[in-house]
Formats: sequence, structure tokens, C-alpha cells
Amino acid sequence: MYVKSPVTMAQPAGRRTRSAVQIEMFRKSIHLTIAAVPAIAAVDVLAAAGLLAVGIAIYTAAEQARLAGMRVAFISNITLLALRERDRQGFVLGPVTLGLGAMLALLLYPEPAASVAIYALAFGDSAAAVVGTAIGRLTIPCTGGKSVAGTVACFLAVLAVTLHVTGEPGASLAIAAAAALLEAAPTRDWDNLLLPAGTGLIALAVL
Repeated sequence: MYVKSPVTMAQPAGRRTRSAVQIEMFRKSIHLTIAAVPAIAAVDVLAAAGLLAVGIAIYTAAEQARLAGMRVAFISNITLLALRERDRQGFVLGPVTLGLGAMLALLLYPEPAASVAIYALAFGDSAAAVVGTAIGRLTIPCTGGKSVAGTVACFLAVLAVTLHVTGEPGASLAIAAAAALLEAAPTRDWDNLLLPAGTGLIALAVL
């Protein structure tokens, strides 16, 4: 996702832009850790899914504690550093849907479709968010603020990683185009589910 975070008018424009980009880069550095899942799944798919489930459960408990006024060491601190302004007063759903999206890909699709779907989630979504926040001035209508620059970045990132995994240019183009369209949908944090599920389905069809 790459809708820009709200900012205060008191900040200089340059400072606002840097702050938004820095927050998005920090958020997506966490997001990128999901790219490790295919390597774990190559050893044991159920173990990878189990680790994701445990991670979701631990994060959910920590986030509920944060909302109750308590902090869980490390997890709550990371969550606060990565918060967008719009999420500050409520449960931050992104990490939960991120883990669930990777689990969906693992459990629904065989290889290489599962890996392609997870890499699209890790790299495509992250590229869209950072590039869209940094230079995404031209927005796409009916997408909730998604930008042309972010969508192009998503396409290129998914194309590169899919080519690396499959070595098939035609299929990689189709998968990257589908991922870019799915990421541009105005689904907020739910794109963490839509992107891997939809990309995996397309990968299954064309590979």
C-alpha cells in the first residue's frame, strides 16, 4: 500500500516528504522479512505455516496489550516506530494480514506459484509503497490515492523477481501486470491478502 500518511501543515514540505518516506521505508523493511518464507517452506511447508501462525498470535497479543496501555518489549516499540498517523488510535492490522497472506499462498498453491505470490507480496508491495510515497505525485482515479509511480514500481519489482524464479518472460509479464493491478486496488491493509492470493492464482494458470 502506498497512500501517503497525513502530515501537519506546520512542517516544511521537504521535511514532511522525508518523514513520510522514512516511515514507509522502515515499515517495508519489516514487510520484506516475509520473503524468507519460501526458503523455510522449501524445507517444511507446514513448519513455515506454523511459524507464521505463531508470529500472528504473538503480534496480536502484543497489539492488544498496546491498546490497553501496556507495552510488550521490542514488538510494541517496533509497532510504534512503524505507525502511520491513521493507525495510531486502533489495532494495526497490516502485520496480521501480511502473515495470513503468506500462509494463503503456501497452503493454496504449489511451487513455483507459492513463492512467486509471496515474493510479489514482499517486493512488489514494498516497492509500490516506498516509490509511491517518495515520488507518487500522479494518482490513479478510484484507487484511494495509489500512484502511477508506485504501480509501475510494483510491476517492475514483481517482473524481476518472477523472472528470477521462473526464467519465463511471457509468464512473468502476465504475473507482474496482475500483481500491479491487484496492488492498486483500494483495499488498504487487505491488499496483503488480495495480492498473494490473486498473484498466486495467475501464476498457477500461466506457469
